[in-house]
Amino acid sequence: MSDLAAFAAGLAAGSIRVVDLTSPLSSETPILQLPEEFGQTERFQLHEISRYDDRGPAWYWNNFTTGEHTGTHFDAPVHWVTGTDEDVASVPPERLVGPAAVIDCVDRVADDPDFLLEVDDIRAWESDHGALPEGGWLLVRSGWHAHAGSQEEFLNADEDGSHTPGLSPECARWLAEESPVIGLGVETVGTDAGAAPTFDPMFPCHSLMHGAGKYGLTQLRNLDQLPPVGAVLVASPLKIVGGSGSPVRVLAFVE
Repeated sequence: MSDLAAFAAGLAAGSIRVVDLTSPLSSETPILQLPEEFGQTERFQLHEISRYDDRGPAWYWNNFTTGEHTGTHFDAPVHWVTGTDEDVASVPPERLVGPAAVIDCVDRVADDPDFLLEVDDIRAWESDHGALPEGGWLLVRSGWHAHAGSQEEFLNADEDGSHTPGLSPECARWLAEESPVIGLGVETVGTDAGAAPTFDPMFPCHSLMHGAGKYGLTQLRNLDQLPPVGAVLVASPLKIVGGSGSPVRVLAFVE
């Protein structure tokens, strides 16, 4: 039996399970909010064209408006000033499928919403599970998806800024420049921690990862259904010519 035939048989038999890592996309989906002097992204909105009525008696359809970086979305390198000109339509299709490593920091985030993952944390994970996968993704399970029902809770902001977990600048640099992975996936509104505007460099996951030609996935969920190693990730953004990113359906195959 060929590898693909065995894979299809595993899906049919249920020995391979498909886990949806995508958050529902609606007008209630939390969005990033920048300081007022900057441009802002739009919420997702459906605009009905017809629904079995005089505008179209046999069909229901909609237009929609949204920002590229709304909900569960894919960040391409062109998204950041440090990045290459690789837009979301130019990402090679083989880079949209790859192995996933899942690191669990739920308990530490529960104690500290400003928790930052460090290189030593990844090294400790590697001592238990082996090296990060070549051409794969590092997924950070923080439990933050539990706050996704509320814009205020999801951003968790006060007068000092947003308080959400992420990576330290040193960890972001290591992941971008030394690790074999091609991308970082998180449960928060963006790949960077809430305090990232105060880091050096600012927004290090964006600045360093995209500068290295690597990718980001945000607002993931159901990471608790994935093993630390062994899952295969499929991230399928819209093929938007010139796009800096796109809402994305993220699936994982798990034995």
